[in-house]
Amino acid sequence: MGYKVAVVGATGNVGREMLNILAEREFPVDECFAIASRKSMGVEVSFGNKTLKCKDLEQFDFSQVDFVLMSAGSAVSKEWSPKIGAMGPIVIDNSSCWRYDAEVPLIVPEVNAHALVEYMARNNRRNIIANPNCSTAQLVVALKPLHDVARIKRVVVSTYQSVSGAGKEGLDELWNQTKGIFVNDSATPRKFSKQIAFNVIPHIDVFMEDGSTKEEWKMVAETKKILDKNIKVTATCVRVPVFVGHSESINIEFEEFLDEHEARDILREAPGIMVIDKREDGGYITPIECVGDYATYISRIRQDSTIDNGLNLWCVSDNLRKGAALNAVQIAEVLGNRCLKKG
Repeated sequence: MGYKVAVVGATGNVGREMLNILAEREFPVDECFAIASRKSMGVEVSFGNKTLKCKDLEQFDFSQVDFVLMSAGSAVSKEWSPKIGAMGPIVIDNSSCWRYDAEVPLIVPEVNAHALVEYMARNNRRNIIANPNCSTAQLVVALKPLHDVARIKRVVVSTYQSVSGAGKEGLDELWNQTKGIFVNDSATPRKFSKQIAFNVIPHIDVFMEDGSTKEEWKMVAETKKILDKNIKVTATCVRVPVFVGHSESINIEFEEFLDEHEARDILREAPGIMVIDKREDGGYITPIECVGDYATYISRIRQDSTIDNGLNLWCVSDNLRKGAALNAVQIAEVLGNRCLKKG
């Protein structure tokens, strides 16, 4: 006996990946429903070897399903997640709407699955679980095993985020600008604040009063909520002309000394991590190589000689997978294995 699952936002990049990953990981699905806005009703999407026709969000009866994987944006989630949760299903939401709500757990299964189990034991839960920001997800997967051993004091992270993080419009803009430049068309920015083709933009989301962007603030707030409220985090988030795959340059200061060789061994054994770290040409991971994979990849592990207990590393992951769809499905897997035990 398996689960009935609905994917809301099934026609988007992340929604389609959710359907792909449910099928790939053989999640015990008895019945799967693709849900979208009324304008996408009837649009066909793939689920394994099946084709699903999208149903209308406003007309669908959510009381018949066990899980709802929500990837339709904050406005839709704000309106619909509480309604759906009150009907009984568990809503796993990919938007930023619920991440900072004290009553909603923010989960990366490799890091804080225990918080999910504790939440499900509560009688007054809202049946909403939040998925973190794509850049935060891979960051905390990399930090957790090191933090367990040497206690992290401070993290300085610079991100190199692909355009797929901005949705289909971001993908289209990079593609069209790149093609256009070769035929002398003007590369007019629409989705991004400046030309993205052959360029980098140190600006993701809106600016805040202190000069940080909202994306940078998200990484700080979410790392503290998921991993440890006492860790100091500073981030600089940059959009780069890469279609899929986020990269991060991470500098870590520990409470205690951690040797780079020990750190490498710890990371090799950690769940969800693949270490590719040879000190030779090509002995490291790049975003193009991580596309379609589940792992968070770590390379360039080395001591930081400018501080007593410092380490540098390079972290790469498929932002549509671990940064969004995969993490949501992993949350459902934890719920199925530890809490609901139906499949």
